Amino acid sequence: MVSSHDFQEDKRNKKIKIYVNGKYYIRDKAKISVFDSSVLLGDGVWTSGRIYNGNFIFLKDHLDRLYKDLKLISLKLHLNRKELSNLIYKTIKINKMKNDVHMRIIISRGLRSTPYQSEKVVVSNPSIIIIPEYKKPNVEIYKKGLRLVTVSTIRGNLNAQNPQINSLSKLNCIIACIEGHKKGGDESLMFDINGNIATNNSTHFFYIKNNSVYTSKGKYQVTGITRQKIIDICKKNKIKVFQKNFKLAEVLKADEAFVTGSFGGVVPVNSINKKKYKLNKNNLTYQLKSWYEKLLK
Repeated sequence: MVSSHDFQEDKRNKKIKIYVNGKYYIRDKAKISVFDSSVLLGDGVWTSGRIYNGNFIFLKDHLDRLYKDLKLISLKLHLNRKELSNLIYKTIKINKMKNDVHMRIIISRGLRSTPYQSEKVVVSNPSIIIIPEYKKPNVEIYKKGLRLVTVSTIRGNLNAQNPQINSLSKLNCIIACIEGHKKGGDESLMFDINGNIATNNSTHFFYIKNNSVYTSKGKYQVTGITRQKIIDICKKNKIKVFQKNFKLAEVLKADEAFVTGSFGGVVPVNSINKKKYKLNKNNLTYQLKSWYEKLLK
């Protein structure tokens, strides 16, 4: 079984320095309190991205999403964007990292005096965790492609638990992921509340028909940074791209399908349920992948 998050093991990760609330710790010493909001309730947000030539790719986009999500959950961070950006680059510098690096930035509501939901029992500033790892995507995923399966777990309504927020509370996606694995899939293709295709459990979904590219309207999924870059690439190269509602039946008549994410970039899909897609170097998916990789550099 493959995944859009498959990576090559790297021994250097044993010695990485992880930032936790003002200090740096070697990997096996990095810990957080059991009273932290992330542990007690999954209360917080996160973002992750790749490092190329010592630079955090699309950092502005990631910070835009992070601070938007913080606002949506009424969490005021004590660092502004410039201060957090400086902290991110300090972490890269301390670890002497240049390439093949993936970084996750986690913000929780902070320490609570007792296990309880109310923000009134929070007794500290928000917690900040920055985890940089040497993580290079496994090239096999681009050759083999992903097996997607549809699942019964859906992306919920905005006034239940807003699926646009990249929150630490990922149980909805975790359940979908497990459900998909039980059905023999690598990842799970999820519907929205109206029976339209929304997104995958951990990546964003696209399909191609007659050299036109289709993706959902984005209402029932996390704001996708790589997703938006692919939409922009299509427009720049005069490829028709549509953000619309669509049913599974339309997807099963597609010529190609692929997923996007900050870690794997553009990853082809080889099947959805019993539908098979042919993967070859002339596919538009691989052209989009090539353009995206040039954008990174």
